[in-house]
Amino acid sequence: MLSACGGSKNAFTQSGQGSYYADKFNGRPTASGAPYRPGQMTAAHNTLPFGTRIKVTNVKNGRSVKVVVNDRGPHVKGRIVDVSRKAARKLDLVEAGVVPVQLKVIKAAPTSSSKR
Repeated sequence: MLSACGGSKNAFTQSGQGSYYADKFNGRPTASGAPYRPGQMTAAHNTLPFGTRIKVTNVKNGRSVKVVVNDRGPHVKGRIVDVSRKAARKLDLVEAGVVPVQLKVIKAAPTSSSKR
């Protein structure tokens, strides 16, 4: 589910399933060109521009994190975001693997970022 209020880019919200990157991706380049680092607070989203800061909330327990979009994905039907391992630990989703989440844009990407 997508929603935007008042025409503001920062009003973007989305609800769905969230997951996290497997450790095998450590060091591999993301779609933005930056290497994936499990200890950073990053995420993959299919449409938000690189550099967008989003708040991801685990709907089951209310825990939230702020991450920066630097990759495309997830590439599994029904999922709306993949977060780094560090973000997954803070959300308490590592054991479950996939949890219901809500996303909210908290800072739009600089205008020079690409949607690729």
